[in-house]
Amino acid sequence: MNVFFKILPLLLMLISCTSDDYEQVSYENPELIFTVPAGFPQLNASVYTNKPTKYGVILGEKLFHEKRFSADNTISCASCHIQASAFADHHAQAVGIQNRIGLRNTPSIQNLAFMQFYNWDGSKLSLENQSIVPIITHEEMDSSILEVIGKLQTDLTYRVLFQKAFGDDQITPERIYKSIAQYEYTLISAESKYDKIKRNEGFFFTQSEAKGYEVFQQKCISCHSTELFTDQTFRNIGFPVNTNSNEAGRARVTGNPEEYMSFRVPSLRNVEFTAPYGSFGQFATLREVLDYFDNGVIAADNLDPILKNNNNRIPLTEEEKEALISFMKTLSDLKFTGQ
Repeated sequence: MNVFFKILPLLLMLISCTSDDYEQVSYENPELIFTVPAGFPQLNASVYTNKPTKYGVILGEKLFHEKRFSADNTISCASCHIQASAFADHHAQAVGIQNRIGLRNTPSIQNLAFMQFYNWDGSKLSLENQSIVPIITHEEMDSSILEVIGKLQTDLTYRVLFQKAFGDDQITPERIYKSIAQYEYTLISAESKYDKIKRNEGFFFTQSEAKGYEVFQQKCISCHSTELFTDQTFRNIGFPVNTNSNEAGRARVTGNPEEYMSFRVPSLRNVEFTAPYGSFGQFATLREVLDYFDNGVIAADNLDPILKNNNNRIPLTEEEKEALISFMKTLSDLKFTGQ
């Protein structure tokens, strides 16, 4: 089944930015039709309490691209989450204002409506609680939500949009978070070659892709399962360790030493576009990732049993590596990335 949000045409040209021209608009803001792709897991519970609406999404998209979220008005969410890169970027670690380097690699933003955890360490359980993190983080936007609101309140364009989205023009933290989350809920990727093959739309795997799919089912699907291509668990898979003293993986959230350097299994959808790979960009290419698994990962007491019980590696032949990469490229959704 195709996935889409039926979004009505965007706002007509907004009225000019003088207070004399401002007038109230009627509160008509329908919910968008949400069609869940076949085989996808259940929605995050927050989607039901913050359903995407016509103007909520329009407002959220504008806020997503708003550079005034940062202290020096140079960085927006979209600065790091670039559509052509499946809403990730190509830096090993996120780069914020004044070229400050963040702790981790920028994760892609796709199919978030179906995720039960957010961030590499799963520190947030709902998108509505996530967007404050980059706003206040020193290495990212280094601002505050009150500072952001102060900037937006003087902009008539935003007053009109908040009026349309929420029934009055009051700009509040909760409304900012909710509208950004509504926009992010619409970022659904399910139009790859793989999806079209699964839906019997006349597409077929090449010989190499078919071989890669077979290898994937044998050696990768334990972690990269479901139609999201992640089981949403946290695992230590023995990647090179970020020595930053602030890094502890999932243990940074839970305080559980057994989860030290465990990270959320990333989705493989659009993985072709999201290099470099790993929690802090340890690997430049997919081939480097596969070579690392083949050669053997770093041992650890809490290393994932799949690796620990197999001599700390996932053995792969050269042919299997090439085939796996061919298959993973069938997960690329050019419609989603705008290419």
